Amino acid sequence: MSKGTKVPGYMQGKGSRNPRGIIGDREIRYKCSLQNTILDVLRGRPGWQEVPGQNNIQPNVNQANPKQAGQQSTGQQQANTGKSGSGSTTQGTTSGYKGSDGDWDFYWCDREWLAQNYDTMFLYEHQKILHFRNHYELTRKNLMVKNLKRLKKQTERELGKAEGQSFEFFPTTYELPSEYHIFVEEFKKNPGIIWIMKPAARAQGRGIFLFRRLKDITDWKKGEYQPLSDPNREVPETYVVQRYIENPYLIGGRKFDVRVYVLVVSYNPLKVWLYRSGFARFSNTRFSLDSIEDTYVHLTNVAIQKNAPDYDPDKGCKWSTQQLRKYLSAKHGVEAVKKAFKGIDNIIIKSLQSVQKIIINDKHCFEMYGYDVLFDSDLKPWLIEINASPSLTASGKEDYDLKFGLLNDLLNVLDLENRLTGKEKRVGGWDLLWEDGPILADDGNMECAPNGTTASIPNSFLGCHNERKRQLRELYTAAQSIKKS
Repeated sequence: MSKGTKVPGYMQGKGSRNPRGIIGDREIRYKCSLQNTILDVLRGRPGWQEVPGQNNIQPNVNQANPKQAGQQSTGQQQANTGKSGSGSTTQGTTSGYKGSDGDWDFYWCDREWLAQNYDTMFLYEHQKILHFRNHYELTRKNLMVKNLKRLKKQTERELGKAEGQSFEFFPTTYELPSEYHIFVEEFKKNPGIIWIMKPAARAQGRGIFLFRRLKDITDWKKGEYQPLSDPNREVPETYVVQRYIENPYLIGGRKFDVRVYVLVVSYNPLKVWLYRSGFARFSNTRFSLDSIEDTYVHLTNVAIQKNAPDYDPDKGCKWSTQQLRKYLSAKHGVEAVKKAFKGIDNIIIKSLQSVQKIIINDKHCFEMYGYDVLFDSDLKPWLIEINASPSLTASGKEDYDLKFGLLNDLLNVLDLENRLTGKEKRVGGWDLLWEDGPILADDGNMECAPNGTTASIPNSFLGCHNERKRQLRELYTAAQSIKKS
C-alpha cells in the first residue's frame, strides 16, 4: 500500500500512518455541524483551527445567549485546556492541506451526516469523528430494550437466575406494533396499572402519553396503525409501551430524573469514562397519579417543562448532580446513596455490554451518551433512555458552564495534542470507569467515600466534587515530567 493510500476507517491497520505529519507539529483542524456550546469550545481551544466548507454548521436558534457564551469560552480556554498562550489559533497550514472538505482532524458531526457518509468515507490514522456507525442499537428505545433482554437471557443461561437480577433496571417493555398482542395479554393480567407510550426514535418528550385503559390504546392503534388499502401508505412509526414507574422519588413533591454523561472511546476493548457532573431535571408541577394526561407532571424534559404556564426561565427546573447527591446523603446517609449511585454504574456497564458485540467498533469513532435515570421511592435507579445526541444548548449560565467544561474535558480525554501518558484514570471531570474490566480508584482519590474507608472502591465519582481546572493543571504538569524522563 502506498504512503498516501486511504483505507476505510474500520479496516485500517496499525501500520498505516498519516501522510500529512504528526498532529502535534501543527494546528488541529476541526469541523462542527452544530452551533451551540460545542462550537464555542472548539473555537476557544488554543491551536485548533476551523475548516471552512459545506455542512460545517447547522444553526441552532435555541442557544442561550450566544454572545455571552462566546465571551465565556474565550475567557475560560487557558484553564480548561491546561495550555498557556493566547486564545487565538495557530495561523497558516501545513504542507499537504488544501482546505478541502475532507482536510480535518476532528469532526463533531450530526447523526444524519454520519449515516449518509460513513460507508463511503476514508479516514487517516489520526482522524476522530463523533458517533459509531450503528450507535442507534443503544439509543433507539426499542433496540435498547431488545439488546438488554438478550444479554439478560444469556447471563441467566450461563451464570444463573441470580446474576440475571442485575438487569432489573428497566421497566417491562413491549414494542408496538410487532408485540401488540403480547402486550394486551400482559395488560389484562395487571388491570389498573399505568402504562406509558413512547415513540422509539423521537426525543425531547415528543409523542409520549400515559394511559390506564386498553380502550385508550386501541383508539390510538386505530388512528396510527390501522392498515389502509393505499400501498403508498407509510410504514407505521414504531413505539414502545412500558410499565410506568408509579412511585418515583419526589423532592418538594416533584418528580425528577438525572442526566448522566458517559463517554465511550472504544467498544473492543470496552473503554468507558463517566463525567462527575450532570443535573437532575424536575417537573414543574407537583406529582400526582390523578392527572396522567398532564405532561408537566410526568415528563421532566426541559423541552416540555419550559412551556409550562408558570415556568421561570431564570430558575429553571434543574439541580446539579452534586446538589442532588448532597441532599440524598443528608436525608438517607452516605451508604444508601453510595449504593444507589453504584446502581447507576451497573446500568451504564450492562447497557454498553449489551451492544458491545453489535456496535461496529472503529478506533476513529467515539460516543458521548446522555443517560436518563430515574430513582424510585426506594432509591432504586431505573434506566429511562439513552441519548446519542444529548442537548448541548445551554438553558442558562450554570448549564453553559457545565457543558463547556464537559466538552472541553472530552477533548482532553481524546488528547489529539498527545499530551497525556495514556494511563490516566481521571482527566478533568471525566473518570475512567471501565477498561476491559472495572477500574479501581487510587488510594488518594476517595471522594464521596464513607469516612474511614480504606478498601479499594470503583473509580466512579458521579455527583462528587469536580475541581476540574486544578486537576488538569496538575495532570499536565505530571504528564510532561513523565514524558521528559
